[in-house]
Amino acid sequence: MKKIFVLTGEPSGDKLASTAISKLQKDYTNIEYLSVGGSNLRKIGIDSIFDLKEITYLGFTSVLFNIFKINKRINQTVKEILKFNPDILFSVDSPDFTLRVAEKVKKNNPQIKTIHYVAPQVWIWRKGRLKKIKKFIDHILLLFDFEKKFFDEEGINNTFVGHPLIENNKIHINNFISNNKKIISIFPGSRKSETNVLLPILIDFINMMNKRNSNYNFIFHATEENKNNIDEYIKDKDLNNIDVISDENMKKEILSNSIFAVCKSGTISLQVCNANVPSIIIYKLNFINFMIFKLLINVKFANIINIINNKEVIPELLQSECNAKEIYNSVLYMLKNPEIGKKQLEQCNQTLKGIRSKSSSSSEVAKILRNSLIG
Repeated sequence: MKKIFVLTGEPSGDKLASTAISKLQKDYTNIEYLSVGGSNLRKIGIDSIFDLKEITYLGFTSVLFNIFKINKRINQTVKEILKFNPDILFSVDSPDFTLRVAEKVKKNNPQIKTIHYVAPQVWIWRKGRLKKIKKFIDHILLLFDFEKKFFDEEGINNTFVGHPLIENNKIHINNFISNNKKIISIFPGSRKSETNVLLPILIDFINMMNKRNSNYNFIFHATEENKNNIDEYIKDKDLNNIDVISDENMKKEILSNSIFAVCKSGTISLQVCNANVPSIIIYKLNFINFMIFKLLINVKFANIINIINNKEVIPELLQSECNAKEIYNSVLYMLKNPEIGKKQLEQCNQTLKGIRSKSSSSSEVAKILRNSLIG
């Protein structure tokens, strides 16, 4: 029996991994799995050696404060992988955790094939990592076609598989939108550390919107791991036009029925663009983390659509501008001027055409894993 160890470091990676592995499971049943994963991998029958929450940290300072705990988990994970002795170590995203594990595993057992899904963003910062990655990653799977040149230059085996968030998977769910209010979707992030910063700001924004016009429903899109945290925060806010959803099918249907979206900076904005929903981007780090990032990054923008176009296609409200008043003004301005949102979506759709894969990201990943097992 062939073996695959699936290595993730946060909920988004857990979701990506489970989508690809579920497709592999349909075509190739004689595989034994073990993982560092979360609820999505558990749903398809893959056990995790420990709870994913124990290694999900955001920002330099939080990592610094938990460095001994993280190193302990890295060493534990390496030990368990070597003990499991998989044919493939399939690592997904979270490079500061997954690639450190992959490096140690490869050093101890070069026979284990290492395949990494979601390339580290070397086009934003730390391009020098490529020379090191080349020594222990056998194959890297890219979300964006423009990334290829960076890995080709270093002779790293790579494949552009496309981004799963812009696949056209139509989902139809009837009769779960309870009234005729217009929907504004809110994406506050997948990590508790992100939502803890953004929730107070977003609740203040919603209060401002309600004072002006109560004809909106605000739907928070949460991971299963973070839903309770958001529910707990909003339960005593005396707001009757807020809902929190974690079901993936429902999230897609809600988004497709939204008139606007407020998104934490990240690749979720691609899914919002693909659903043809105008949006703004928000994000806030503590001062120390922000200054470190500012010194290290070499791009002007936070959002991938803006980075690709080298201009602000989607408005970004970052740091001091990420406050309730600025969000309120930006949302209101775009709702009052629908032609601005229409122009934004035209530019976004043109950008998406250039980064779509021929089939689907998960299918391409499953095919590469299958071929690697056979090979």
